[in-house]
Amino acid sequence: MVEGKVAVLGDADFVMPFSALGLDTYPVEADAAEVTETAERILKSRYALVVVAENIAPLAGDVFERTQKQAVPCVVVVPFTTESEGFATESLSRLLKLATGIDILGN
Repeated sequence: MVEGKVAVLGDADFVMPFSALGLDTYPVEADAAEVTETAERILKSRYALVVVAENIAPLAGDVFERTQKQAVPCVVVVPFTTESEGFATESLSRLLKLATGIDILGN
């Protein structure tokens, strides 16, 4: 059973504040192979919540997409220092529609 473990995936600047909070952080470069491998490792470690930087999320999309219809882990995409690319909003919209059955954000 998963007991509330939280993983944070993103570049070093993104994960640093989460590390200070004592969360498990996974700093990666924007390299598809590295991000995919790290995302797989996160899933095997059975986290309840995975926070992913928006600029990294598209590179890990195939890995995390397998978990979309499961309650755990909850994968949340968060925009960071760059201008939002819309990926975080799309991801949140899918989660809300799955949870409520309604397209709340109207994408």
